[in-house]
Amino acid sequence: MALSTSSNFAKPDDAFRLVVEAHRGLADDASAELDAALVLILANHIGDIDVLRDAIALAKRGLANKAAT
Repeated sequence: MALSTSSNFAKPDDAFRLVVEAHRGLADDASAELDAALVLILANHIGDIDVLRDAIALAKRGLANKAAT
């Protein structure tokens, strides 16, 4: 399975809002723990190490691009 980078949600804004709302009221450390748990749960759901590897690389490129600006 290849990494899908297009939206698979009928309402992508609702998905984004759901993730943002999950963090509301959390301290920074609890928010980071939520992110880590969510990543591991969803990575397990995908169950494809190559897709996970591609997703990590894409996320790191995004961080590098953000740091460069």
